[in-house]
Amino acid sequence: MEFRMIDNAFELDAPFGRLQISGDDQYGFRPFQLLVSSVAVCSGGVLRKVLTKMRVPFDDITIKAEVERVKEEADRVSKIHLHFILTGTELSEEKVKKALDVTYKNCSMVQSVKDSIEIHETFEIRR
Repeated sequence: MEFRMIDNAFELDAPFGRLQISGDDQYGFRPFQLLVSSVAVCSGGVLRKVLTKMRVPFDDITIKAEVERVKEEADRVSKIHLHFILTGTELSEEKVKKALDVTYKNCSMVQSVKDSIEIHETFEIRR
């Protein structure tokens, strides 16, 4: 990956498109937003695969992410809370819990940050 400086941001030309990143959200995605997005979407993708392998049918997965930052430590991300909202008529608490346990262990982004950022996961089932 190559990031080029432009006016108030850095730019990456990726196979899918151009991404602008800046500490100021007027000029691009903020780095912490990309970090949280990476953890959330990686977890969601792994969860989707795990549920499919478990042959647990579902209609939809929505992920809400909340982030805590520590101002006194360069505003670092200290905690990410992921709340998964799963929709499906055949979902059970037990199967989703098991799938999330497997997801946590197999999400590369969670495994990359787990020793420095607390990752907390919750879920709800909607029918």
